Amino acid sequence: MTDLKAKLHSLCLNYVQQKIGNAGEAIAEAQQAANNETKSSAGDKYETGRAMAQQETDRNMAQLNEANKLKVALNHINTAPNTTGIADVGSLVTTDNGNFYIAISAGILQADGDSYIAVSVASPIGALLKGKRKGNEFALNGKKYFLTGVY
Repeated sequence: MTDLKAKLHSLCLNYVQQKIGNAGEAIAEAQQAANNETKSSAGDKYETGRAMAQQETDRNMAQLNEANKLKVALNHINTAPNTTGIADVGSLVTTDNGNFYIAISAGILQADGDSYIAVSVASPIGALLKGKRKGNEFALNGKKYFLTGVY
């Protein structure tokens, strides 16, 4: 399970790196657009274009900051085997209705031929998983989940 957790952790890190790269590219494009905006006799058009480019830069900077926060959170996650049997950040949890990696919300990850859903403890399902043990169950949106393993 340690290898699988390391793979899932790596997939989450790749997800974050892609978000960081996309935000960086978008920031560069918005700055280039602002720099290319030329002042004409219609000064309002120039100012509006620059303001829109600045808003785009600000929005992408916020996305970049969030992605960097996710990266920091991932760097604090321990991928060692879970010896307590209690689901927490870094745990791999198997249920009768899906497999979950408690780390960051990164969606569905494919590893070793199976699907795993990367969830944050701040998400509704992550909050319900935290503190559970093998054999526990919970319900979310009318769907019952029975924990078959915590690793």
